[in-house]
Amino acid sequence: MAVTGRLGLLALLAAPVVGFLLPSSAGIGLAAAVLLLLVVLDLLLAGSVRRLEFARSGATSVRLGEACEVTLTVANPGGRPVRAWLRDAWPPSAGAEDRHRLTLPPGERRVVTTRLLPTRRGDRIAARVTVRSIGPLGLAARQGSHDVPWTVRVLPPFHSRKHLPSRLARLQQLDGRNAVLIRGQGTEFDSLREYVIGDDVRSIDWRASARASDVMVRTWRPERDRHVVLVLDTGRVSAGRVGDAPRLDAAMDAALLLAVLAARAGDRVDLLAYDRQVHAAVQGSTELLPALVNAMAPLESSLVETDARGMVAEVLRRTRRRALVVLLTGLDAAPLEEGLFPVLSKLTSRHRLMIASVADPRVAEMAAGRGDAEAVYDAAAAERVLAERRQVTARLARHGVEVVDAVPEELPPRLADRYLALKAAGRL
Repeated sequence: MAVTGRLGLLALLAAPVVGFLLPSSAGIGLAAAVLLLLVVLDLLLAGSVRRLEFARSGATSVRLGEACEVTLTVANPGGRPVRAWLRDAWPPSAGAEDRHRLTLPPGERRVVTTRLLPTRRGDRIAARVTVRSIGPLGLAARQGSHDVPWTVRVLPPFHSRKHLPSRLARLQQLDGRNAVLIRGQGTEFDSLREYVIGDDVRSIDWRASARASDVMVRTWRPERDRHVVLVLDTGRVSAGRVGDAPRLDAAMDAALLLAVLAARAGDRVDLLAYDRQVHAAVQGSTELLPALVNAMAPLESSLVETDARGMVAEVLRRTRRRALVVLLTGLDAAPLEEGLFPVLSKLTSRHRLMIASVADPRVAEMAAGRGDAEAVYDAAAAERVLAERRQVTARLARHGVEVVDAVPEELPPRLADRYLALKAAGRL
């Protein structure tokens, strides 16, 4: 039971009247008894909270940064009206507008809409629905809570989608579907055309040229039906924050752009999220983008060192045919030295490997600082970090590994461009 502020006001008003009619002590006691009677009566007349019935509907998923609505249907099977405040509680990260005023006559139902604006990825689970039913005098209220389960999955925002049209246009050029007839150096024969200055003489078809009145060259289109495996490192290195988001979120954004582009290019795309165990896997999905965002949504970084040997073994076990393996991880020297480098040859002997890493723009800013002694020390430390990353990149390149190292905003388009370059060169 909850007693409102009206009780104190009535006590102040009733005490002088009762005190005038009765002696002071008896008047105060009678006033208290009258007020208590009114409170009990108000409580008895308040609509029942326990008998209310609830049902949910509405959104089950939403992209991070977008709003959605979840509706709560409340039915009153009792014989008294319910005048109440309702709180539809959600976790703080759901960004819920959760307080509602409710008037519910007997035998009727009302629909309450809660607007959500989530601030984090993952599953946002509804907490309890609490109803405070106020009596007709406004002196007391019944309060009760009900479990009405509902889950809204908050998906990755896919900010890099804006880069997709330009990369698809380049893909169309490579496939020869654009008016600009640019041919890739793939391995799949496409057609013959007349030789023009600048063509590779190795593409001349001498038999066709002997039958024609001009020199003919073969044109090639980029390979299709190749296999691309995206590997998200969800270990300790992915937990570091760059700007307002962890590195894992930037890696997901780059992986989504590459996945959609590769799928449109006719390649098969798989996903594996791993640190010391598999946290998500997508293989051979026909609805690729929904499958990827649903698999990525609940992923969180683990504060453990990634088991590179286990990761490589898992990739080799799942991927029998030759593939482009895109590992989204860090370029920190120590973890790679102890983890990936000892097993690198196992992976590169079977597959082509590309490593994509999220760089911190703050490091480059610190390296340029020269304002005072503290800035110079910061610049020296930042320059050492940049030098280590360059050394790691050079060492990986000697093993035939493609490396894309860029800040979060630039990583998705640069990774997509590197994929298109490999495809055009027939190196997948």
